[in-house]
Amino acid sequence: MNFHTRKWVKPEDLNPNGTLFGGSLLRWIDEEAAIYAISQLDNQRVVTKFMSEINFVSSARQGDVIELGMTATHFGRTSLTLRAEVRNKITRKSILTVEKMVFVNLDENGEPALHGRTQIRYADELFEAYRRGKVEAPTASEDEARLEELMH
Repeated sequence: MNFHTRKWVKPEDLNPNGTLFGGSLLRWIDEEAAIYAISQLDNQRVVTKFMSEINFVSSARQGDVIELGMTATHFGRTSLTLRAEVRNKITRKSILTVEKMVFVNLDENGEPALHGRTQIRYADELFEAYRRGKVEAPTASEDEARLEELMH
């Protein structure tokens, strides 16, 4: 499992018990998982379809730094299944696990679309393919079009 994202637990993230509010943590997980799915499927049009049981095993307090980890566990024809874990950065103690999160790849009309992926794509592999000219970098106009699309 790769832990890429870290969050600092701040006062606004706390529940009345003084621990990390589960809703804040779930929002962070869904966002991180969506970004992971986007990078794996090379498509910004993905949606969360399913989240399995969420198992809170410990809590975090103000000032703690937590890490969010994601890994792809299954590639369907139009979907991607992930597993998520959140842990305390310092103690490495697990805070939460989500065994199954399913994201669906969509086309420009919002319909499920085949993605053609079968295995995890790592950043260093993508960089190497780009370096060798096997993956084209988006043009400035493509980047502007994506930004415009996201803003509306």
